[in-house]
Amino acid sequence: MNNNISYSFEFFPPKTVEGMANLRNVRNELAAFSPEFFSVTFGAGGSTRDRTMESVLEIQAEGHGAAPHISCISSSKEEIRELLQAYQAKGIKRLVTLRGDIPSGEVSAGDFKYANELVSFIRAETGDWFHLEVAAYPEFHPEAGSAQKDLENFKRKIDAGADSAITQYFYNMDAYFRFVEAAQKMGVTAPIIPGIMPIYNYTQLARFSNVCGAEIPRWLRLRLEAYGDDLASLRAFGVDVVTDICAKLIASGVDKMHFYTLNQAGIIGQIIRQL
Repeated sequence: MNNNISYSFEFFPPKTVEGMANLRNVRNELAAFSPEFFSVTFGAGGSTRDRTMESVLEIQAEGHGAAPHISCISSSKEEIRELLQAYQAKGIKRLVTLRGDIPSGEVSAGDFKYANELVSFIRAETGDWFHLEVAAYPEFHPEAGSAQKDLENFKRKIDAGADSAITQYFYNMDAYFRFVEAAQKMGVTAPIIPGIMPIYNYTQLARFSNVCGAEIPRWLRLRLEAYGDDLASLRAFGVDVVTDICAKLIASGVDKMHFYTLNQAGIIGQIIRQL
């Protein structure tokens, strides 16, 4: 393992007691890599928010850095204020700050329309209490009017007070390097941490990628499709592909990576050990 690299891992809050137990086992496995923090995603519904906080506080109680996601879509300022106060009271010091997806049929976006507005609000409410992560899109947000507009939107989030950014996953490294270079030319100095998605199965990956706008290069898509139902071979190939991406990122000077775990540890453990 490369001891100079800092890792972080993203979970989603489990819906069942069994899911919580599984996530504890996953955390125990990934804790072996001394992560900088574990993050937990966030939904618009009240029960989902509660599960996010429950998971975050359990992670913190185990002695790990914990970073809840906080999205502002469909939320009022008062709701976000209460959430910030609750996290402050519990000693949480890092947030992953997002706009969030607009639910289908949603009439109102709430008091916040964009993530930079949420970042500004958090800074006004809490000063420098929180380390704020925001999202970055190397292949550009699917709702962006153009590549330039997406870069401008990203810079607005940084200028509003974000400390660093985590990217959407990518399999085209040129997209990441060009995005970082373009952001730096615009004056962004905050770290832009690559988000890494292990390959668990092709159908799931294709569905995720269609929604978020992450490209699966044609050569990779055709190789993955060719494995059909041979999941073991597909995952072994996927480990090699993602390990190669991570190794090349490290060789280019990247010293932090954020893994999208989907609440699984085995494949990520293989990738990190191969590094």
